[in-house]
Amino acid sequence: MTGRRDSNLRTTLAGIDLASPIVLAAGTAGVLSETADILDLARIGAVVTKSITPQPRAGNAPWRVLPERGAMLNAIGLANPGIDGFLREYAPRIGGVPCRVIGSAAGFSIEDYVHVVSGFALAEKMAAVELNVSCPNVHGGIEFGADAGAMRELVGACREAWGARPLIVKLPPVVIGTPTGIVDLAQAAVEGGADVLTLCNTVPAMSINVDERRPRLANVTGGLSGPAIHPIVTRLIHMVFQGFAREAGVPIIGLGGVTRWEDAAAFVLAGASAVGIGTGLFIDTKTPMRVMRGLESWVLRHGAASIGELVGRLERP
Repeated sequence: MTGRRDSNLRTTLAGIDLASPIVLAAGTAGVLSETADILDLARIGAVVTKSITPQPRAGNAPWRVLPERGAMLNAIGLANPGIDGFLREYAPRIGGVPCRVIGSAAGFSIEDYVHVVSGFALAEKMAAVELNVSCPNVHGGIEFGADAGAMRELVGACREAWGARPLIVKLPPVVIGTPTGIVDLAQAAVEGGADVLTLCNTVPAMSINVDERRPRLANVTGGLSGPAIHPIVTRLIHMVFQGFAREAGVPIIGLGGVTRWEDAAAFVLAGASAVGIGTGLFIDTKTPMRVMRGLESWVLRHGAASIGELVGRLERP
């Protein structure tokens, strides 16, 4: 691999230097760096921890992960060791992870989020925090991702607890039953203090076993991810980038259905500065490396010195 090709994926995200724009999504790469056994994390931009809550959680009963046509349906239920367990068992190892580490915080109240973020603040090597405000799998946690006012208040409280390091907000893909649109939510998150936006979390969905006449997931509903949602997320990235983020200078992490380099390139052209991979890891653990090889060649073919030059460079028909 030539020096130019090896370096054309280097980028920055809210001032954080990344070896590549590829981010391993929360809940798909272990609690911290378990994927180091199968991936060269030194070439990955960042890994997002499992979403951490104040107390340990066992998660939902099985079944909680199911295949669907062109997608995956899951209702894990935020299984995690809790913030004290994370600080005790995982935080001391952050400095040894060869890529950036982003902590994912979740909860059911502002106090929950602040508690977790305050714990993350003790981990000096953690590069950023991502607020999971839109998980559709746990009752009680979705209202922050569905109301601009609640979003603004939550992010503001976490901003104060986290300090000056970059704060990321992971938005929901759709807002059902409210007049609030995705651009409004993005603006509210930034007004509260977000430096980066992740678009998007899984799409609320349901699957039924028609012979048993029962939901296939023990939790009844869950989140749909994978290639089937990629066009939905591409549109949302484009909407937020064109409607708000480009002018405001707010970077976007595109997340949803990336299994090929073309999927990642589409997110970049729509306005994403970085690209998350989640379900793609379940399909093939080498997906991030294949995507990066394709992106390297794509950047060269378009005559760009770095992938950042192609962010939002979608041509009109």
